[in-house]
Amino acid sequence: MSRLAEKRILLGVTGGIAAYKACGLTRQLIQAGACVRVVMTRAAQSFVAPLSFQALSGNPVHLDLLDTAEESAMGHIRLARWADLILIAPATADFMAKLRAGLADELLGAVCLAAEVPILVAPSMNRAMWSNPATQDNASCLAARGIRLLGPAEGGQACGESGYGRMLEPAEICRAMEKFFVQGSLAGRTVLVSAGPTREAIDPVRYLTNRSSGKMGYAMAQAAIDAGAKVTLVSGPVALDPPMEAQVVRVESAAEMFKAVVGLATRHDIYIGTAAVADYTPATVAEEKIKKHEAALVIRLTRTRDILTAVASLPNKPFTVGFAAETGNLESYAREKLEGKGLDMIAANRVGQAQGGFDTHENALWVCWNGGVKNLPMASKQDIAIQLIELISENYRAKNST
Repeated sequence: MSRLAEKRILLGVTGGIAAYKACGLTRQLIQAGACVRVVMTRAAQSFVAPLSFQALSGNPVHLDLLDTAEESAMGHIRLARWADLILIAPATADFMAKLRAGLADELLGAVCLAAEVPILVAPSMNRAMWSNPATQDNASCLAARGIRLLGPAEGGQACGESGYGRMLEPAEICRAMEKFFVQGSLAGRTVLVSAGPTREAIDPVRYLTNRSSGKMGYAMAQAAIDAGAKVTLVSGPVALDPPMEAQVVRVESAAEMFKAVVGLATRHDIYIGTAAVADYTPATVAEEKIKKHEAALVIRLTRTRDILTAVASLPNKPFTVGFAAETGNLESYAREKLEGKGLDMIAANRVGQAQGGFDTHENALWVCWNGGVKNLPMASKQDIAIQLIELISENYRAKNST
């Protein structure tokens, strides 16, 4: 049976070309056993007739804030209290701006303002409108308030352009909605994730770094959020958009990452150290660009402080999970790090191979903890992250139940 069975879903449809997809979404929700009521904005009615949604949902469509029959019984309040979940699909840039500002000039805005249930938003707009700083600021603000953004997806758009801004397909939205009716394995927990590379300055122009893209760490942060956790993401310099729901702390050097992670660690239940932190940093940083004079140049390096060891040594340490990227002797090196650094769990992956590792979309992990091991075969980093989060939550619960 679908987790959406007998759930009361209030579907808000705003005025975008993707409004036609909301018809298919309504059909899928009904097929999943949900009870659906539809609220349309004035603009949405220019794209799809209300009668379509009435036929698909089996319920009257709600249109006007000042409808005499509805408002005699405080219709917007009644609709807000009826719903188990509110979904806005499609959500235009205009409606997202109104939702952030708390405007209630139409029925849908008033319902959202009166709601005490989860609100999900599936953005749909031109790729330039989505990337506009105003829209990005609105999206970040909504996410910080607990409103979950589903998408947008990347691909061709009705205007003929291509990029991020497409509304997710109805099946993807339904799968995402189901998660809200399941108690996540990390519900109520706080998780600290470090991700990406560090940059160690040589002079004002140059730095030492590594090939980490941050994809695995960002996937771990999203998987922890999906499992119900409140997540803080400490990120080195990467070209990725962080999960909207994460609190993000941006750093550059190993020293900055050490300070941020160790300072935050005891406020979290779990720490997952996926970051590829530099082991060495230049002993001195030239104040001006080093000129090309000699045939050889010697740069003296000093060891950086080990973040995992420091976190695992804290008096009130979180459940500590390390990552190990190795080119050989994977299992023996991983076990040494697990025991030598006092970790609760370590996830090791081979780098330098044809598949997996740095700057790819796939990975495979060998996971080890005291009393157990598990292989996670090659898969997308998102899938690997979901599997690893479940392993972490199982071991976290086992440790804290003894």
